[in-house]
Amino acid sequence: MLKRIFDLYREAFGGLSKPAWMLSLVMLINRSGTMVVPFLSVYLTDSLGFSVNQAGIILSCFGIGSMIGAVVGGSMTDKYGHFMVQTISLIGGGILFILLSSVSEFYLLLTGILLLSIVSESLRPANASSVAGYAKPENVARAFSLNRMAINLGFSVGPALGGILAALSYRWLFIADGTTCIMAGLFFFFYFRNMKGNPERDKHRGKKIGYGVVFKNRRFMAFIALVSIFAILFFQLFMTLPLYYRQVYDLPESKIGILLALNGIVVFSLEMVMVYILNRKYRIHELLFPGMLLMGLSFVMLNLFHGHLILFLSMIILSFAEILLMPFMATFTVQQSDEHNRGAYMGLYTIAFSAGFVLSPFLGAQVISHWGFEVLWWATGIISVVLGIGVLYVTNPVKNLSISS
Repeated sequence: MLKRIFDLYREAFGGLSKPAWMLSLVMLINRSGTMVVPFLSVYLTDSLGFSVNQAGIILSCFGIGSMIGAVVGGSMTDKYGHFMVQTISLIGGGILFILLSSVSEFYLLLTGILLLSIVSESLRPANASSVAGYAKPENVARAFSLNRMAINLGFSVGPALGGILAALSYRWLFIADGTTCIMAGLFFFFYFRNMKGNPERDKHRGKKIGYGVVFKNRRFMAFIALVSIFAILFFQLFMTLPLYYRQVYDLPESKIGILLALNGIVVFSLEMVMVYILNRKYRIHELLFPGMLLMGLSFVMLNLFHGHLILFLSMIILSFAEILLMPFMATFTVQQSDEHNRGAYMGLYTIAFSAGFVLSPFLGAQVISHWGFEVLWWATGIISVVLGIGVLYVTNPVKNLSISS
């Protein structure tokens, strides 16, 4: 039995290129410092004394900057390649994190968070484009899972360590986050600076690239709309769930960090093997539908049951939903693109998540302020079912959806 499990993990990780592993190592270093965003809502309300609505506005500004960064990052990736975009994003974002550690005035912090997210989130389309570029067509889903595995391993370390640092001083969260960004940027620069292959600029010369081609793909645009709504629901993980843990269960930062880290641990431990197995047996639309249902269940059960055990069980179910959704949504995006417009496709895919991050804290804060957490969790569950039906239709290759206007 143990040998079979070992062989399964070995098969799941086999056949991936060295650059794919190195890109994942870059993300591991970078995401090991993910401390600011998970605790930002608590930091803004508890430490700086801002209201829930003010905290929601600042977090929404992070999302707005993410949208701008996704557009810029996707466009620059198609024009100049992933190397320059990722280097600037990682090192520049790290510097901005450190500078923001001493900012406490509302409007200055608002501006700083906006600029930070523009720079740091331009990394996503560039990194996704390079992951897809280095992967064999049959290994795209596993290559994204490897990258996400590194992200989630880092995310399991970051919030747990962040909870400890927050108990000392929130300023250390910004410094630690910035330092790991710079370290990841330097590692990426020195490893990939002389690497041959994936020469995007030569491939794209004389080719039609940009967002215009993407906008004509009706199936993909419908998919992007659904992803945006999904992101609004999923990103309650970063805004309203930490507030729920604090305000309803009165948990300290250290325990909130453990709960958030549990998400990373589950995804890190199981995603690669699950993707390896599921990718051979099921098509994308057959996985996205149950993933949406599980996400809704993870939030609704917070209304149905109470106790610390339910908080852990809810987070585990949300983690399984993430495994079914994230790698295969990225794979669907890659399948819709080619090497000449992948940056634009991944940029728009990133914009969908950024749009969700803009609206998620704002809408979540509004619902909490007017109706409370219970209404928010019920609404999330109902919308998740509708989303499941939507992605089942849009991503089903049998459905006759025209991809051009």
